[in-house]
Amino acid sequence: MEKKESVLVLYNAMVVTMDSECRVIKEGAIAVSGDRIAAVGPTSEVLSNFSHSEHESIDLNGRILLPGFVNTHVHTSQQLGRGIADDVDLMTWLHERIWPYESHMTYEDSYLSTLLCGIEMVRSGVTCFAEAGGQHVPAMAGAVEVLGLRGCLTQSVMDSGDGLPPNWRFSTDQCIQSQKELYEKYNDTAEGRIRIWFGLRQIMNATDELLLKTRDIAQELKTGIHMHIAEIPYENELVKKQKGVDHGTVTYLEKIGLIKSNLLAAHSVWLNQAEIGYFAKGGVKVSHCPASAMRLLGFAPIKEYLEAGVCVSLGTDGAPSNNRMSIVDEMYLTSLINKGRETFITGTTNPTAVPAETVLKMATIDGARSVLWDDQIGSLEPGKKADMIVVNPFTWTMVPLHDCISNLVYCMRSENIESVLCNGKWIMKDRKIVNINEEEIIQKAMIEGSKLISRAGIKLPNRMKFV
Repeated sequence: MEKKESVLVLYNAMVVTMDSECRVIKEGAIAVSGDRIAAVGPTSEVLSNFSHSEHESIDLNGRILLPGFVNTHVHTSQQLGRGIADDVDLMTWLHERIWPYESHMTYEDSYLSTLLCGIEMVRSGVTCFAEAGGQHVPAMAGAVEVLGLRGCLTQSVMDSGDGLPPNWRFSTDQCIQSQKELYEKYNDTAEGRIRIWFGLRQIMNATDELLLKTRDIAQELKTGIHMHIAEIPYENELVKKQKGVDHGTVTYLEKIGLIKSNLLAAHSVWLNQAEIGYFAKGGVKVSHCPASAMRLLGFAPIKEYLEAGVCVSLGTDGAPSNNRMSIVDEMYLTSLINKGRETFITGTTNPTAVPAETVLKMATIDGARSVLWDDQIGSLEPGKKADMIVVNPFTWTMVPLHDCISNLVYCMRSENIESVLCNGKWIMKDRKIVNINEEEIIQKAMIEGSKLISRAGIKLPNRMKFV
């Protein structure tokens, strides 16, 4: 006899659907059957439709239901390195801090780091993330399965460049083959919550052969490519000099046919107008990481991307370049930074630049589009996966609620997120992480993080006189 799927009805909520009409149902409800949304509508209607079937019901008492947030650029294996690379330039950050750290990681370090990062993401309402490229992808996959999250996992891949640690020196074919093996073993695992993408760390560490083979294999397997693009002016100058193009990375990627709709371009700060046009025409998705960009890279042309029709989403980047893995914080920063950028560029204020509703789309449905999963997540609609969050706005951080959409972007804190549902299962309930012992992970991270930094030989300066 076939087992009937359990039904959960969440009612008496403000349901922010993020559907194509951007509907907000003031006194709304959502029914969940198994791992999918069965119904969305007014509370009276949904309760009536399910009144004759067995189900669990939860009265949300006016709380807000949102699609789970999507973090489209995060280095989960860097979480144990929080604080090791503050206030340094990008090349020092890479060569003297991050590469030594990552190259000394063990499988167990990566597993623990991903668990720790996952805790922070869940607490900020993330149900899906795009790994930006890290070490020991099998360990990441194990952590994602335990946490209950959804993720697009990517290996850090480099086949050339100065300063690479000795144990990172791989041929182009080795880079491609290792990723194909990861795809074959882990893609569509963990109840379909894990997808494997192909990675290109950055153009300065990729031969043309690696760029082209990555383009072709990702297209063949119908998966995505995650790449750091146009991060600093030096990168563009080097590409101009080495490749003979008139601007930089994006111009060259367009020339070799890598500007396609399965490319997730992280940061993408230093583009000219023609290159923004290439992104728009090719359907490239941009992951905007405002906190990280302000520390290391500069102002990304987000308003220009949006005006050109480029899909822009939000990422936190890794702990050593941001320290906070909160998409809630990134939403707040995104609107403020891009308003400030307008003043800097035009010489006049424009408080309407990148408004709250646009930012909310970046964190939800456009995040889903960026990870090529918008047919199943990113909005609250019947038939989609049951990935959603419960926000309690009735705290000093958010009341009064004159404009709930504005409050979600400008007022909400991670602490306002009470519960998180992913794939139809609670992964945080009433602010308690469900699947792991959070305190145990934190204690282990303190110990193993110190050991890792010591093995890597990373020495941090004393900023003050410690006695």
